[in-house]
Amino acid sequence: MQTTLATPVTFSGTGLHSGRPVRMTVNPAPAGHGIRFRRTDVTDGRDNILPAHWRQVEQTALCTRLINGDGVTLSTIEHIMAALAGCGIHNALIDIDAAEVPILDGSSSKFVARLIEAGTRAQDRPVRVLRVLKPVEVRKGEAWARLEPAEGFEIRFHIDFTDEAIGSQDLSLNMANGSFVRELSDCRTFCRQADVDAMRANGLALGGTLDNAVVVDGDTVLSPGGLRRADEPVRHKMLDALGDLYTAGAPILGRYVGHKAGHAMTNALLRALFEDDANWSLDVSDAQTARHLPGVGVGAHDLPLSA
Repeated sequence: MQTTLATPVTFSGTGLHSGRPVRMTVNPAPAGHGIRFRRTDVTDGRDNILPAHWRQVEQTALCTRLINGDGVTLSTIEHIMAALAGCGIHNALIDIDAAEVPILDGSSSKFVARLIEAGTRAQDRPVRVLRVLKPVEVRKGEAWARLEPAEGFEIRFHIDFTDEAIGSQDLSLNMANGSFVRELSDCRTFCRQADVDAMRANGLALGGTLDNAVVVDGDTVLSPGGLRRADEPVRHKMLDALGDLYTAGAPILGRYVGHKAGHAMTNALLRALFEDDANWSLDVSDAQTARHLPGVGVGAHDLPLSA
């Protein structure tokens, strides 16, 4: 059955790109509601509701940003979306008093820990799953992303950076049975020092610090304590992909493969998937299907030590 939070959960922090303080509360919502954000600071008569849906995503390279018909936006939703997907939460109304989700430690671990602590409540409507029926692929230059049929939900990602601290990394994981929480949720966003300098010159990354991002310079990891995992960068790209894919509006049964892909490409892939009804089906989940979904059976025992 569908689930929502048992009690509201509030987070306070700073926007990664804006550098501004933000307070966000994830509230329970009725069955069939889906994930929606409500900009409580928008009080000028414009629509302040932003459904977390692929149609509402504005193409951006650095984060996933929603925009509604009145031009109201919300940026950097991918980490909280990954946490909701990974904890199996289908319905939530998220109140937020700024234009960007707080970055916290740059991963999903703090979101996940608090969501698990709050607990979930089963609802009176079955989960519907998005089943990929045919391979769908999008490409741009050397980068590409593909969705293909699979019995469960799997993510495979490959990255290749000239910086020796990152280099070439490849990982494939099945997302069932709490795998996201254990294997990906504590992996932080990353960038090169040169990228930080360029972003700040353009008024971005104003809230970024060495405590909420992994920053590398050549063969050196500048962030205190170094990497949490040897392949933390590719794991974070997988985290981002899970969050972006959750804007499909339902858990996915299929395999996502990304090669040097990013937020904009994953959204383009969802748009390509939904262009043809022959590519997908929306099925009612039974008990056997539910075993393949990311949030089923997740508990505090799955939390990584860094959470």
